[in-house]
Amino acid sequence: MVTWNNLDTLTAFENLKKIGHVNLAEVMSGENGAKRVREYSIPMAEGFVYNYAAKQVDDTVLAALEKLAKEAQLSEKFEELYNGAVINTGENRLVLHHLTRGQLGNAVEADGVDKRAFYVEQQERIAEFANKVHNGEITNAAGEKFTTVVQIGIGGSDLGPRAMYLALENWAKKNGTFKMEAKFISNVDPDDAAAVLQSVDVAHSIFVLVSKSGTTLETLTNESFVKDALKKAGLDPAKHMIAVTSETSPLAKSDDYLAAFFMDDYIGGRYSSTSAVGGAVLSLAFGPEVFAQFLDGAAAEDKLAAEKDVFKNPSMLDALIGVYERNVLGYPSTAVLPYSQALSRFPAHLQQADMESNGKSVNRFGEPVSYVTGPVIFGEPGTNGQHSFYQLLHQGTDIVPLQFIGFKNSQCGVDVDIQGSTSQQKLCANVAAQIVAFACGKEDENLNKNFKGGRPSSIIIGKDVNPASLGALLAHFENKIMFQGFLWNLNSFDQEGVQLGKVLAKRVLAHETDGALKVFSDLLNI
Repeated sequence: MVTWNNLDTLTAFENLKKIGHVNLAEVMSGENGAKRVREYSIPMAEGFVYNYAAKQVDDTVLAALEKLAKEAQLSEKFEELYNGAVINTGENRLVLHHLTRGQLGNAVEADGVDKRAFYVEQQERIAEFANKVHNGEITNAAGEKFTTVVQIGIGGSDLGPRAMYLALENWAKKNGTFKMEAKFISNVDPDDAAAVLQSVDVAHSIFVLVSKSGTTLETLTNESFVKDALKKAGLDPAKHMIAVTSETSPLAKSDDYLAAFFMDDYIGGRYSSTSAVGGAVLSLAFGPEVFAQFLDGAAAEDKLAAEKDVFKNPSMLDALIGVYERNVLGYPSTAVLPYSQALSRFPAHLQQADMESNGKSVNRFGEPVSYVTGPVIFGEPGTNGQHSFYQLLHQGTDIVPLQFIGFKNSQCGVDVDIQGSTSQQKLCANVAAQIVAFACGKEDENLNKNFKGGRPSSIIIGKDVNPASLGALLAHFENKIMFQGFLWNLNSFDQEGVQLGKVLAKRVLAHETDGALKVFSDLLNI
């Protein structure tokens, strides 16, 4: 039987706190370091490996983390989730994003519907629609092919799909699967929509409106902005727009859209890249087959997350080490550092995925917790980040754990040899050097040039960024976030902290304000 307990009530956690801390600079030096790099590594799906040699752990800490995983029943809780238990306690909902890419356990029925069958049906409907757009069966009013797809959404309806699109854009061009350019409108700032619309030919653009409820203020505002632009161009908006929404929303059966594809309440926005939310725009941009490969990669990594052996389960071990860093070592933030320009927006997506999920101070029963929970997540691609914020990471007063992501090969295969090495080799050399520099440091009598070391990091190493590997990478982090939420006894699948600002904004627009809210409204000329 699964029991849900706060982290600080677990015996294994109390024992973990009593273990002496690892001297990272010492264990990563010389042959000891070489041995750790060879041994502290777990295979992931799609050719990735998760290497945690440069983390502040040793066999004693790892054994304690294994006991923590068992006492916290991480495997059993994941099993309950994918078998359809009500894990989202705040909204009394199932959590089913894993089902969008495969079925790990029993058939899951909700609202009288087999949910795996439902998600497959939506993928098939999207594939059929995308193929018809690509082959010219669905066209604009003039009978001309659409060349651009524009997604209108916010939060998870934007960050995830946008990050995935940017990650695969060059791959698709190289591999002959690039079908349509994709653009994204998310910010209610009118300059965002105006800039996107100025950059596309609206007559040859198809717009994807993403709103589960069909009532999201920012999204509907941007939809009106787009419809106005289409009308001014002499175009019928209904012939240029599709909706991704719930079956019960006002958008579901509206004549204002060429088609509607469905999502449901069991998938949060930040977990929706593998649902119709990502499926529509990615299938239109790259073709349904590419989206299917993306799903396959995610499904393969999900299978590893179901492994009961911690040392065969990279996302669970990553989560455990992260909780150790946060709750025992006391580190307040984590940097995600992909050494691939293709992943330029991946850290931004993980910011939402992690901080919206585990940025909570009450447990899943609504009771305050007495320990810290989710860290601040930030990041930029290397090597750009090295010339931005790495100074603080190396010599700042706070220790910030680092999560590197590196690839052996570039996406485009276009490179140049300068001074005996290619650009890709120089990129990889930089990430290898940074790991050791952070861990081991460098002594110097001049304290300005002295590096204490002891800065922990892990690295996920893959062959290259492709649809399947991207899916696996995404699933790894989604599952890491899930396991950390289990450890902290949080509900990682609601986001009440997003709602208050929305409510107050509606009051401002209705001029129902007083006190500070009224004065700020007046200052902004609302």
